[in-house]
Amino acid sequence: MQERYRTVAREGVHEIEINRSRFLCTLAPAATEQEAQDVIQRVRKEHPTATHNCFAYVIGADGGVRKASDDGEPGGTAGVPMLQMLLRREVRYAVAVVTRYYGGVKLGAGGLIRAYGGAVGEALDRLGTVTRQRFRLVTVTVDHQRAGKLENDLRATGRAVREVRYVEAVTIELGLPEADVDAFRDWLADATAGTAAVEVGGEAYQDT
Repeated sequence: MQERYRTVAREGVHEIEINRSRFLCTLAPAATEQEAQDVIQRVRKEHPTATHNCFAYVIGADGGVRKASDDGEPGGTAGVPMLQMLLRREVRYAVAVVTRYYGGVKLGAGGLIRAYGGAVGEALDRLGTVTRQRFRLVTVTVDHQRAGKLENDLRATGRAVREVRYVEAVTIELGLPEADVDAFRDWLADATAGTAAVEVGGEAYQDT
């Protein structure tokens, strides 16, 4: 399982113009292949008169699902360079759709490859990316008397507190790198005089 991956910071659109052809790159995060397909269909509906709506997406922290479409452009001149740009930038869980409005000047195969790949690259630069790190989910249960100080100590030591719930006892959910779990148990025992309980759960990714 990947320790970390990079993805799109937010959804957005970036436009470039080359020889009177307009290239609008829609970039969006996509947690699943279905989400990627939904973005593609939405863009197609938004631009029904466009000459082409080419796409590429990468799903999975390891990039296991990869799809690309030239949507009528010459084979390998649109979807593939778009996909290659996502992979070169190590972007995962993301979809790119480049909408082209033809301007009357043919670009040739090399020009198309540069235009479609470049549109994705510029969109990534404009919208930005975030890195997500793999964490082990840990739930700490502690009494109300110690909860406030413990939460402050956790945040002060840079640990990623995800959620705090106040019921009969207080539960604090946080994410820890796998290698830090044992050391955290020792730290917690010292910090709470052994009164806190720790439950180690599954894995998740979160922004670093």
